[in-house]
Amino acid sequence: MPKIVFLPHQELLPEGGVFEAAAGETILDVALRNGIELEHACEKSCACTTCHCVVREGFDSLTESSEDEDDMLDKAWGLEPESRLGCQARVAGADLVVEIPRYTLNHAREH
Repeated sequence: MPKIVFLPHQELLPEGGVFEAAAGETILDVALRNGIELEHACEKSCACTTCHCVVREGFDSLTESSEDEDDMLDKAWGLEPESRLGCQARVAGADLVVEIPRYTLNHAREH
């Protein structure tokens, strides 16, 4: 079973963590199942960028991003070539190392 290493994040996971992931499961689902409160304002519908993450290792093993995901990622804070939306990036067979960016842009939040 593949593992996801979440690098330390000041607010969400100060010590980082390593968690098992089932093939086909999204990075966001693994995070939420393990108590990492990664924001997901659009409820996993690929309509915001709040679950943006950067896959530092294992990026090429993920399912390919869709055109919709690529369009949303263009709006993400701190976009990098290995950026994905956690709600769309599905684990394959390889282990991943994931960094959650320090900031996020929430275009859906109402205040």
